[in-house]
Amino acid sequence: MPCLIARPAPADVRAAVVPADGYAYAELTSLSDTGRAALADEVALAIAYNGLSQAVMMVSPGDLEDFVHGFSLGAGLVESIDDIYDIRLTPHGDAIAAEVQVSSRAFWNLKQQRRQLAGNTGCGLCGVEALDQALPSLPLLPGAALPPASHLFDLRDRIDAAQQIARRSGAVHAALFVDGDGEIRLCREDIGRHNALDKLVGALKRQRLDLREGFAVVTSRCSLELIHKAVRAGLPTLVSLSAPTALTVQWAREHNLNLIHLPHRNAPRVYSPAPQAV
Repeated sequence: MPCLIARPAPADVRAAVVPADGYAYAELTSLSDTGRAALADEVALAIAYNGLSQAVMMVSPGDLEDFVHGFSLGAGLVESIDDIYDIRLTPHGDAIAAEVQVSSRAFWNLKQQRRQLAGNTGCGLCGVEALDQALPSLPLLPGAALPPASHLFDLRDRIDAAQQIARRSGAVHAALFVDGDGEIRLCREDIGRHNALDKLVGALKRQRLDLREGFAVVTSRCSLELIHKAVRAGLPTLVSLSAPTALTVQWAREHNLNLIHLPHRNAPRVYSPAPQAV
């Protein structure tokens, strides 16, 4: 098996899109005071696999190698991050190109998916493949014990402290991993809630951390797509700071994913597994 080559992002990727002293603003008051503020960064990331263009995403320009790994796995484009051999990032003004080299097996599967989509656009059933992507067949997780309640204590405050980009500029989501000791081990931030979880999954897989000994946290709305990504990554537990949707709870229960909502002022609410009838 070819070895995985992990290259750091080019030094000028962030410099190309981030003003060093922030952005000027004027207050809408009679005094019209002015100042400067840091704002969340955003770039277009074009991803190509073995030279074949696949997607263009708007992302925050940090931890992009983690994002590409997590996105590839979460979207079902690769079965394992070991299918990814190399990632090259090249800045182009306000955009970044990611050239990804994948295994022959992964590339063949990717081309088959594209061929199926292209072959059915005029058949009157063009939404079938889109529905298959929105409601895919997912593996069943083995199931895991719920995390101790103490690991969720004061978690919101600890998350705020871990979000470096949010403290500086706001306007970003975060996905975090809390380890078996209840400590925040990783934090990934992005303008996109899906992107933040992709970055976290990519970091977890690249660092070969044991997912069974901890849980993931998302600061955003917990939608069905985040359940897909968590199950595909093999995360045993997902904690959300925002309430889940009904369909999200249903899918979490069906796939043995522990799903917990952490309200602002109430005790954590376990939606999956389903509570036992009294």
